[in-house]
Amino acid sequence: MASFKAIIPLVLCFMVVSVSAQLSSTFYDTTCPNVSSIVHGVVQNALQSDDRAGAKLIRLHFHDCFVDGCDGSVLLEDQDGIVSELGAPGNQGITGFNIVNDIKTAVENVCPGVVSCADILALASRDAVTLASGQGWTVQLGRRDGTTANLEGARNRLPSPFENLTQLQGKFRDVGLDDTTDLVALSGAHTFGRSRCMFFSGRLNTSNPDPTLDSTYADQLRQECQAGGNTFVNLDPTTPNTFDGNYFTNLQNNRGLLTSDQVLFSTANAPTIRIVDSFAGSQSEFFSAFAQSMINMGNLGPVTGTSGQIRSNCRRLN
Repeated sequence: MASFKAIIPLVLCFMVVSVSAQLSSTFYDTTCPNVSSIVHGVVQNALQSDDRAGAKLIRLHFHDCFVDGCDGSVLLEDQDGIVSELGAPGNQGITGFNIVNDIKTAVENVCPGVVSCADILALASRDAVTLASGQGWTVQLGRRDGTTANLEGARNRLPSPFENLTQLQGKFRDVGLDDTTDLVALSGAHTFGRSRCMFFSGRLNTSNPDPTLDSTYADQLRQECQAGGNTFVNLDPTTPNTFDGNYFTNLQNNRGLLTSDQVLFSTANAPTIRIVDSFAGSQSEFFSAFAQSMINMGNLGPVTGTSGQIRSNCRRLN
């Protein structure tokens, strides 16, 4: 893994150290010692009735952190003084709010006014992975909830399923993440969950087929998408509800569902290719890299100290 680590500028190193010092895995040890088990229980229960629950939670956390840091802003609905980020194209169809609400209610019943919605997203994302047979990580805690939303930021900063590698790398760099290892590792979250056909239908054009899409797989997708663009298709056709390394094998076989998936492997001479190959050959290496990249992402711009608030309702300001 060491060979894939980018040389990070000293300024960024100091920033990461500073942020890490503000967050702590023991933050709630005295104020809400059972928070991790409470969150785990609600996520586990949600998965019993919705096999997409885990993917929904990780998407919420990802989309939160990419816009002004991990401050719970993605959860806010329109209200006085707030124009929700949910109007951005990148947040089209984003769901899972009911699960977050259930977690918040369960936590508030035991520890009222203590645990932030931003921290709930971080904990729930870890549980989403472990409950789908993935590897966990130590979640750093102590974020507070922001009091603003940034619709324009959501429009401009969220990665799109239609983007090429250069565009994706730019967006990762812009938020302070590595544009190779973090990009490939976090893209591996597409090892479970689903996508609407509208987000990849352009690749299925029979008169101008995408050369990076396996033809047999393309035929299969055309069949699955016959009902229209809102039809859901598994992101990983082999093990759709398991967190594993098959996503990367799929890329090697030109079976990445979205353009933004396949470009990681099919872009000529891209530095991401060797990482895809490495993760395809070693699931444990992918798991370790994913865990570290989730920690890196979780460290982006947290609201800490006396700033922000602890929302009693994740969808609204206090």
